Amino acid sequence: MMDQKYDYLIVGAGLFGAVCARELTDAGKRCVVIDRRGHIGGNCYSEEIEGIQVHRYGAHIFHTSDAEVWKYVNQFTAFNHFVNSPVANYHGKLYNLPFNMNTFYQIWGVVTPEAAKAKIREQVEKAGITNPRNLEEQAISLVGQDIYEILIKGYTEKQWGRPCRELPAYIIKRLPVRFRFDNNYFNDIYQGIPVNGYTAMIEKILNGVEVKLNLDYLEQKEEFKSISDHVIYTGPIDEYFDYQYGPLEWRGLRFETEILNQENYQGVAAMNYTDAETPYTRMIEHKHFVFDSDPKPKTVITREYPSQWKPGDEPYYPINNQKNQDLLAKYQELAGQEKNIIFGGRLGAYQYYDMDKVIRAALDTAKKLI
Repeated sequence: MMDQKYDYLIVGAGLFGAVCARELTDAGKRCVVIDRRGHIGGNCYSEEIEGIQVHRYGAHIFHTSDAEVWKYVNQFTAFNHFVNSPVANYHGKLYNLPFNMNTFYQIWGVVTPEAAKAKIREQVEKAGITNPRNLEEQAISLVGQDIYEILIKGYTEKQWGRPCRELPAYIIKRLPVRFRFDNNYFNDIYQGIPVNGYTAMIEKILNGVEVKLNLDYLEQKEEFKSISDHVIYTGPIDEYFDYQYGPLEWRGLRFETEILNQENYQGVAAMNYTDAETPYTRMIEHKHFVFDSDPKPKTVITREYPSQWKPGDEPYYPINNQKNQDLLAKYQELAGQEKNIIFGGRLGAYQYYDMDKVIRAALDTAKKLI
């Protein structure tokens, strides 16, 4: 490969890199994709265990309201009709998510939207919150004290490793609150899981593109630059500059995957553990992402443990406080001085991206380059 000449060297075989490679190749550009992992797909990577597609880096559910993106991904795979309807487990009691009339009935016994709204108003007034200043106050203002204590506080503090009062209010605004009986977590028009797994989908996106694995771009940066006219870099932006200003902060995850000798363990794809005592935040039972006419005799579960991140660990959730935004601005200034290098993807942008937003960003980037 080092004796070849390419129009684009794409660093990272995740969604952003794969889509850029597809579009640029189709436009007649010669591309090569490298990745320091031993597989394609980035954190979307799925692998078959006991005949079950297992999401190695946490559950990935595709959802979008972008019709163009939905049409695009359907070129490469068929999607099933999976609807994300997680269940919360609080000290052994189960509650429907997202917050909806089923949840309000389970907690308060109310059966009408007006009764649920009245209960929330009563608890918000009692808390005296008028202008939420942090996540705790924002959560209480949305769903009241009881739901905050049962379904939000413990889970969120485990996830972020700090008290809810020290977290910004915007984090909780992603969670839907519905005054109807509706357990569908996402509001998007399109939703599902690739029937043959994400790895098979990304293999098709990369069909005909040269891909090299187990290669670390940063270990041979100058040599790699010499083989291409342009580089699309999807790794961590701060690592690219050798953490010159210090590392951007992330939250990490640790996974424990177990094969169980039974057909069905928890009856749902995702169960969130919202109490503070359970050390993991959720348990995934992967077989429930698909609708299998030939049920497998075994099942595969994965427990997700939030962890303190350090450089060298896999980053998952950016900590978008002012300190890190200021740091990011410094790295972006350095990136702007790099010739013929495009920074993209969640790591290159230091941004939490849903999968459809990654694909949209990649399509837009490739369009500009073409």
